[in-house]
Amino acid sequence: MILYPAIDLKDGNAVRLVHGDMDKETVFNENPAAQALEFVNAGCEWLHLVDLNGAFAGEPVNAAPVEAILKQTKVPAQLGGGIRDMATIERWIDKGLARVILGTVAVENPDLVRDAAKEFPGKVAVGIDARNGKVATKGWAEETDVMVTDLAKSFEDAGVAAIIYTDINRDGAMQGPNIEATAALANAVSIPVIASGGVSSLDDLRNLKSCGAPLNGAISGRALYDGAIDLGEALDLMKG
Repeated sequence: MILYPAIDLKDGNAVRLVHGDMDKETVFNENPAAQALEFVNAGCEWLHLVDLNGAFAGEPVNAAPVEAILKQTKVPAQLGGGIRDMATIERWIDKGLARVILGTVAVENPDLVRDAAKEFPGKVAVGIDARNGKVATKGWAEETDVMVTDLAKSFEDAGVAAIIYTDINRDGAMQGPNIEATAALANAVSIPVIASGGVSSLDDLRNLKSCGAPLNGAISGRALYDGAIDLGEALDLMKG
């Protein structure tokens, strides 16, 4: 399993939110590129980036810090938030991004996901963010009636590289991930699933590894910044 350290970008800073609430932020680093380098130098082999402002605006807002991260680090990075048309997808991949994460458009314009996955094989992931089993969009501000598993299954034949599943109620709350729902999703589809939301201890990572589902990896943010998860130990655990 891969450990994806999260760098959430708001107003140019690396922050963490609680339950996705833009008014409940903690700034962890005013230099996101330096933070990314710290993760890479510690042994991380991937980076997970989120343009929080972009998720609400519907277009990239924190492009400058993302570009700085891509220039200064040599590991692959995936980015979500405000990527809602083919031109933006193409632009980010041209700039060296390894994987774009499509969330809102996966619900509103699934054909774009399919077209992008064909155009850029292995470089398109679907971000499924859920509250009580139902998908939320537009920076988690809008709830839909779409069920998580139904949305995931609709992309089975699309060539999507991964599904990033976030339980919004767990995100940033340091209460552990929704292991049951994550495992159920991973067992329901053949697309690799990455767990996100609430990963806050080494035990959480152990539980995800032994959940009985073939998970690709897990994303952790606040716990790495707060020191609740020792990054070196976590990387050893995930590789073991």
